[in-house]
Formats: sequence, structure tokens, C-alpha cells
Amino acid sequence: MFQGFKEFVMRGNVIELAVAVVIGGAFGAIVTAAVDSIINPLIGAFVPSGDLAGWTITIPGLVDDAQLGIGAFISALINFIVIAAVVYFALVMPMNKLAERRARGQVAEDVPPTQEELLAQIRDLLAAQKNTP
Repeated sequence: MFQGFKEFVMRGNVIELAVAVVIGGAFGAIVTAAVDSIINPLIGAFVPSGDLAGWTITIPGLVDDAQLGIGAFISALINFIVIAAVVYFALVMPMNKLAERRARGQVAEDVPPTQEELLAQIRDLLAAQKNTP
């Protein structure tokens, strides 16, 4: 029982995933700090309250005039966009370019015939043998 668990944990994919989660968490904290301390104050200069995170919209007429905190949502949306852009431009795009370079240098391998193609060839051979005297 423990041997199977040990084999599962020691697989390369699990270790790589664990490292990716840790690095991703640290990277998320860095981006959140950058957005909170640099981008939000810049955007906050254009909102009435002066602080994006504290920006709310009041809906009158409801119980106690409902406050919608859209500033926090906009801040989270900016975090997501920045993280997605950095991941794409720093990781995905270079890996795609590397894969293209590797693919250019490789010779196309012969693709073996599928089962259907083999069965069709056998059928044709049997039919040809049947028709020959």
C-alpha cells in the first residue's frame, strides 16, 4: 500500500506540479503587491474616492442603501490579467517558439497504417487470390 503511494509521489509530474504550485503562489503574491502598490493608485487617481480598492457604488432604495464594492473586483481582475499576460509572454510563448524550432529540425516519421487500412489491404489480397485461377 505504501509502495504504491511512494511511486505515485515520486513520479516526475507530481513533483513538478508541487514546485509549480509553490512558485505560482509566490509569483501571485509578487503580482498582487505590484498591482496594489503601483497600478491601483494610478487608477485610483481617476475614481472619485481616490482609492480603487475602496471604490463602491451605492444603490439607494434597498435596505440600508446597498454598497457594491466594485473596486475590489476590478483590482482582482487587474491581478488576473497581469498574471495571465506574464505567464503567456514569459512561459507559453517561448515554449511554443522552442517547440517550433525543435519541430523544424526533425524529419517526419513514417506513420504506420491504421487497422482499417490493414484490414482493407487484407480484404483486397483475399479478393485478388479468389479471382485468380
